[in-house]
Amino acid sequence: MKGKWLAGPYLFWMALFIIVPMFLVLYYAVTQTAADGTVSFTLGNIWTAITPNYLKVIWKSLRLAVVSTIICFILGYPVAYILAQREESKRGNLLFLFAVPMWMNFLLRTYAWLTLLETNGVINSLLAFLGLPKVMILYTDAAVLLGMVYNFLPFMILPIYTVLIKIDKSLLEAAQDLGGNPLKVFTRVVFPMSVPGIISGVTMVFMPAVTTFIVSTLLGGGQYKLIGNLIEDQFMMYYNWHMGSAVSLVLMALILISMALFAAVDRGKEVAA
Repeated sequence: MKGKWLAGPYLFWMALFIIVPMFLVLYYAVTQTAADGTVSFTLGNIWTAITPNYLKVIWKSLRLAVVSTIICFILGYPVAYILAQREESKRGNLLFLFAVPMWMNFLLRTYAWLTLLETNGVINSLLAFLGLPKVMILYTDAAVLLGMVYNFLPFMILPIYTVLIKIDKSLLEAAQDLGGNPLKVFTRVVFPMSVPGIISGVTMVFMPAVTTFIVSTLLGGGQYKLIGNLIEDQFMMYYNWHMGSAVSLVLMALILISMALFAAVDRGKEVAA
């Protein structure tokens, strides 16, 4: 009974800041306010949110999020593996180097890349000094992807690293004693056992990547609208809470489907093991 009371503050917090906002989003998504203030039920907002114009933006958001997640995995797994192989006394310093940029505000980190990539920015100034042609990637998909990968890469590295350092070293020694070369030990033992960390990392990168709007606004120059920008515009520019909520509802559905797929893959790996 005492345990239930201790869970009370958490349940209150969850109800106030998760359940209530979700019901408000659902309410605004399926209602419409007339000029005279009359509120009526409608599914028109949701139907509009899945029309070709909106689906095009949603598809672009999903594509960039998937690509950035794949790049984060390709870069993050080797880094996590190298960190896990280091001596325990050296791991802390290396992890500290990865954690330091995360102490800075997300917006400031993105502004830093804006300064680096602009026409007369640091990178192009250095290239001009070396007699090389300028690189014009600002306000393109490449710049948006760069911003996503830079900001979300630590969220891929840390979960994988956490799983890798927990792998029992005796299992690796046993695999080597049975004649496994380093490649086989990695593919048959290390990688399968690190799948839970990979699933966590993919989830932690994909979710914020598909909903981001700061990165696309600054590095995309407003020319590359993602679903996050679409929702922001509906609320902050057009003051259309109903349409903004409808798009948010579609986004939530996509995220829940993605989470279900990740969970299914994770369960499949556990069953196979």
